[in-house]
Amino acid sequence: MHLLTSVRRLHSLIRPITLKSLSLPLIIFVLLSCSIGHAQTTIPNSPAGRVFEAWLNAFNSGDRSKIEAYIKTYDPQQSVERMMSFYTQTGGFDLLSVESTEPLLIKFRVKEKASPTVGIGSIQLKSDNSGVVDSFGLRAIPPGAVMEDIKVNAAERQSVIDGVVRNLTEFYVYPDLAQKMADAVGENQKRGDYRAITDPDAFANRLTKDLQGMSHDKHLGVNYSPVKLPPDGEKPGPEQEVQFRKMMERTNCTFEKVEVLPHNIGYLKFNAFPDPTFCGATVNFLAHVDAIIFDLRENGGGDPRMVEMVSSYLFDKPTHLNDLYNRKDDFTTQYWTLPYVPGATLADKPAFVLTSKSTFSGAEEFTYNLKNLKRASIVGETTGGGAHPVSGHRIDDQFMIGVPFARAVNPISKKNWEGTGVEPDIRVKAADALEKAEELAVNKLTSQKQESSVH
Repeated sequence: MHLLTSVRRLHSLIRPITLKSLSLPLIIFVLLSCSIGHAQTTIPNSPAGRVFEAWLNAFNSGDRSKIEAYIKTYDPQQSVERMMSFYTQTGGFDLLSVESTEPLLIKFRVKEKASPTVGIGSIQLKSDNSGVVDSFGLRAIPPGAVMEDIKVNAAERQSVIDGVVRNLTEFYVYPDLAQKMADAVGENQKRGDYRAITDPDAFANRLTKDLQGMSHDKHLGVNYSPVKLPPDGEKPGPEQEVQFRKMMERTNCTFEKVEVLPHNIGYLKFNAFPDPTFCGATVNFLAHVDAIIFDLRENGGGDPRMVEMVSSYLFDKPTHLNDLYNRKDDFTTQYWTLPYVPGATLADKPAFVLTSKSTFSGAEEFTYNLKNLKRASIVGETTGGGAHPVSGHRIDDQFMIGVPFARAVNPISKKNWEGTGVEPDIRVKAADALEKAEELAVNKLTSQKQESSVH
């Protein structure tokens, strides 16, 4: 995904948001234009510095083999395809400064080669000094914003922990598990497990790790912002909306490829399910294809209304897709196919969905819905396993928490994919999924023609 998603994204993290579009933790992405003063650009010869240099060199090369080697050596949780796509959009990064450095943590500023966008990043290694990345963050700062370089003291640690506990107790989808997480974090605090952590990013990462270690909920996370967070409930202004629209246009709403493959097979690759208010018109399907392949191998999810809209092209009658149960409100929202979508539908065409371990959240909903409805064949790998929509809550000026507040309930299985992911119908490596789906589509079309000729 692109480094930018606009100031509107920042506000969306403070009010409730839906199945996340990102496989990364709740990271703030906003537009940026800032000046750099005196800067240290020498990368230190420390464990974290060496990993950062390896990442920057591999990423800037744009070479798949070098990126694969970096991921294999330092960051196995990363996705080659996602990094390649990120490189294509940014053109790589120029190093502007090394902001701070410790043996296992480095913070830096970089500028996109393809735009004026400047980002603040951090790489933290695992505590065993193995050279393996524990967390990687990259965010941008809004125009004119002032960054605050804070150190976490005892009072701030306690305040953030109190905010985490308060929000978990009030909103988390499973109240019993919320209490267990709150108790565990409280015990860690009493034992002094957090006492030595003074870096705010490191503190947020550690809290996230502790919460996810107990819940195994990949949507749950604490995030630090070096820029003051807007008040709860504050809506984005007109300028921010314009910026968001321009960014969506620039990235074509994450719709990366729309092609007609041999044998008149449609191919649609998109990497998120963005807000249909801005991106609904971007869904331009190929009206006269004989089969359709949806490539969700790098799709991190998004808005269930967009899932609803895209799904509607595959049905010609009202179809119940999914339900979301909100624990606090004790209320269920149903999602059905829309009565109308622009253009021609593909209701009678064979459909295939490509998946990988990076397919997450709303992309998993799309996949799970179609699988249970027997409307598409799923080809690839088991998906990431995140079925809880998340809401962002401000803890204080710098810290926030993303709390999963509801759970998906499929109307057919009465279950969801949380923690397990969606199993493919045809299991192949993600890199081979497109070739396999094309083969299956050709076989299906051939079979249909033979049956038609008999009748």
